[in-house]
Amino acid sequence: MTIGANIKRLRSAKNITQEQLSVAMNVTCAAVSKWERGETYPDITLLQPLAYFFEVTLDELMGYDQKKVQADIDETIALYRKHWKERKGREIIVKAYHNYPNDYWIMHYYMWNIAGDLADNDPAVLVEHKDEFLSICEKILGGCTEDALRLSAWNMRAKILHAEGKTGEALRIYQTKFADWFTTSGQKTEQLFAKDTSEYYFHVRKNMYELGDFAADKFGRTVFFDPSLSMAEKTERAILYGDLMLNAYRETKEAFFLTLAESFLGRMENDICYRGETDDQIIAVMDKNLYAKKLLEEAREKNEPLNRAFDRYSEGVRQNILKYNIDYRADATDGRRAELLKNPEYRAVLDKYR
Repeated sequence: MTIGANIKRLRSAKNITQEQLSVAMNVTCAAVSKWERGETYPDITLLQPLAYFFEVTLDELMGYDQKKVQADIDETIALYRKHWKERKGREIIVKAYHNYPNDYWIMHYYMWNIAGDLADNDPAVLVEHKDEFLSICEKILGGCTEDALRLSAWNMRAKILHAEGKTGEALRIYQTKFADWFTTSGQKTEQLFAKDTSEYYFHVRKNMYELGDFAADKFGRTVFFDPSLSMAEKTERAILYGDLMLNAYRETKEAFFLTLAESFLGRMENDICYRGETDDQIIAVMDKNLYAKKLLEEAREKNEPLNRAFDRYSEGVRQNILKYNIDYRADATDGRRAELLKNPEYRAVLDKYR
């Protein structure tokens, strides 16, 4: 609602005429009429007197509804997170940044979308957008109290330094602003409890699953980026190692091996998909990956520490990791995933796990 329409609404609610309002504000009746028609705006010096006269806040006078705005921001971010890898995601977050340039989460997502996500950044892009990114970082560090967003800003500062050839300065940021492996929140939470308590056992298991997820992702990267392996050999190892992890789970029923399989296969499928492999190779690894996710989703229902290990993921993943991954692939509208949807064998694998 515009300020003019809001003034008209407040005036009607107060049951006064335009002339009475004009007298109270020491302006002409024509001026009030133009405000309400949206032809002109009240002088800035009149905003506080108008708010006082109508017994409302300045935000209410201006028609600003904080709850409605926040709801729109939350919905926009949820939509962006669903499409962030697609062209549509870029369009969503650019528009959001135009509409809400001072929202810290919008700034964060906009900055990293333009930068090309958190890894594999093009130094030329970082340098090209340096001033804009550093301005966003300054706003976040100067006014935001959320640790995750502040660390994100420090991360961008480090990446820009590295892009400019100042790698030593970038590394110092990581060494001084970020926790090492042994001072993380998970480790400290675990150490909060005595080792013979149920709380300790819960958190040490939760940490085990989280670290297994993390380590298996790194293992996948070491396989995929091994320069001595051909692309066909990488695919073969993805399936071989995935099977070994899944067999270990089947034989022991220990969910740790399942987290290894799901994370490792997820990483391998992602890199195989986006770095030039054939449809058949992608489909083979995806089939194994979705099977692991199916088993993981079933295990989460019976294993609360395993379930809680996914707290840091988005709501969609937390609700059902298998459904989220199927929907993500099935709803692709551009890029490699959209091309794969034209392949009936690819669609058949998705349908098998629905």
